[in-house]
Amino acid sequence: MPALMPPLLQLLRPHQWLKNGFVFVGLLFGHAWTDPAKLGHALAAFAAFCLLASAVYVMNDLVDREQDRLHPKKKNRPLAAGSVSVAAAVALAVTCLAAGSAIAWLWAGSAPWIFFAYVALNVGYSFGLKHVVILDVFIIASGFMLRILAGTLGLGIAPSQWLLLCGLMLTLFLGFAKRRSELNALLADSAGHRRVLEHYTAPMLDQFIGIAAAGTVISYALYTVSAETVALHGTRGLIATVPFVLYGMLRYLWRLHARGGGGDPAQELLTDPHLLAATVGWLLLVLVLLGGAIIPKL
Repeated sequence: MPALMPPLLQLLRPHQWLKNGFVFVGLLFGHAWTDPAKLGHALAAFAAFCLLASAVYVMNDLVDREQDRLHPKKKNRPLAAGSVSVAAAVALAVTCLAAGSAIAWLWAGSAPWIFFAYVALNVGYSFGLKHVVILDVFIIASGFMLRILAGTLGLGIAPSQWLLLCGLMLTLFLGFAKRRSELNALLADSAGHRRVLEHYTAPMLDQFIGIAAAGTVISYALYTVSAETVALHGTRGLIATVPFVLYGMLRYLWRLHARGGGGDPAQELLTDPHLLAATVGWLLLVLVLLGGAIIPKL
């Protein structure tokens, strides 16, 4: 997080808004990117999630500010460092919550319940569920899955079972990698910062990460060659995007174990040129293949 960013803006964590790009997955794989109405709803959903997520981040920082002061990096967050008052943080969170809720209700598609479920889930996480081993990571993953649902069900696009499976495995991978990164950073003092880390060990998390990583790559690879996918998209070429996914996963694991990264997926993406190139390369190739520009439709 840039040190020169104003404290109130830091509190919103704008770099984390990249995660809300999951709402556009339905447009991409549902061939709905040329539909102005659905595109408008997706953009509104993106904006609503940005505001609601920022409200959640502020709430988390309010709840965790004492613990954050024990963390080597989080101690520099505005509330932990004392550069933003509690009253100002509460006002900011309420403003973001109200604005995000209004956008979700009025313009973000036909399923506003998804956004309110996201807020409720995160409130439960902040006030106790984050201390429940394994369930804590499933709740993190659920936040991503709700973004996918907002970009599919909320826009009148039937979510593919493959899409949901790949999304679940990927977000579990990111969640367990986050816990592994926290364990790496805090070492023996980890439990003093986040109680749930008392119940995790490095070998255990490495097994969880390995299962989720393998599940992500395998489920995505099977998706690209399934008869349902070929019939829907009219191309067998999506298999060519698998190397980008595999490279990105392996690069993320390398950063986790060799560079002490993995704690913040958005930050990793923005600061690592290899991850960025793999993501952009995957997206461009998917756009080309689904648009039929290189491999003709069957």
